[in-house]
Amino acid sequence: MSITTDEIRATVARYLDRYPGEAEHLAPLTRALERGTDLTSRKTFDGGHVTAGAVVIDDTDRLLLIHHKALGRWLLPGGHLESDDNGLMLAALRELEEETGISWDGAVNSPGQDVTPVDIDVHLIPANPAKDEPEHWHADIRWVFRVTGPKVVLQAEEVEGYAWRTFTDAPTPKLAAKLPAL
Repeated sequence: MSITTDEIRATVARYLDRYPGEAEHLAPLTRALERGTDLTSRKTFDGGHVTAGAVVIDDTDRLLLIHHKALGRWLLPGGHLESDDNGLMLAALRELEEETGISWDGAVNSPGQDVTPVDIDVHLIPANPAKDEPEHWHADIRWVFRVTGPKVVLQAEEVEGYAWRTFTDAPTPKLAAKLPAL
């Protein structure tokens, strides 16, 4: 995989430099990094693995949420890393385009957010016996992307709806609190 443990470790370190109060929340991720766990594979269930997400804000300061079929929840666009991803932020852009049709060149980073993600959320994913997956955690590393007049075309296999919402509807209060300053 093109994304390395060193890239993940450096990204988490930059994030914790900016948001030191979140160290406890990221403890499962930092412990896995200390153990040398391969967090890039979606088949790693030694606790969990890293995913990449897109916090998409339109020109009227609305947040894009998608309704994920498998989890039955409103989420940010994003997902698992792929072997040909050339970086964590590029994985978030790939997922954005796959799930919503918003092209890479249609998403522009907010100033100051191109190196350090705006959020890292560690959350549990329920077991999925159909895929032979035990309960595990995802560490979703999220970047902000601004879009103007986006046309959303959903990936019907995984996504069954989308909505432009206020920042208060962000998936976590932690993320919602960060968005007005962006």
